[in-house]
Amino acid sequence: QVRLVESGGGLVQAGGSLRLSCAASGSIFKINAMGWYRQAPGKQRELVARITSGGRTNYADSVKGRFTISRDNAKNTVYLQMNSLKPEDTAVYYCNADHQESTLYVKAYWGQGTQVTASS
Repeated sequence: QVRLVESGGGLVQAGGSLRLSCAASGSIFKINAMGWYRQAPGKQRELVARITSGGRTNYADSVKGRFTISRDNAKNTVYLQMNSLKPEDTAVYYCNADHQESTLYVKAYWGQGTQVTASS
């Protein structure tokens, strides 16, 4: 089992910044990609940013140039630096990690979510 614990959410004014962190713990063999997703009220969960174990990244178009994802493999931690926040970024942000459970099986784990609110 792998546990993901997020931190760093909160309330900021539009234009402000926040940094989210997500630390993985438990019986970790190998974590492949890690990422951040978000879900606003009444909307489906959507990808925000994702990073492979080798450091390749991809972002939702809506956050490109404003958000930066990074990770510390030694600490099994992924970060999301969010700058120039907009009211439409308001959502619950979830951390995700793809854990290599065995040679052929990868399991996705999710954090409990952290609220990010950008007020206008």
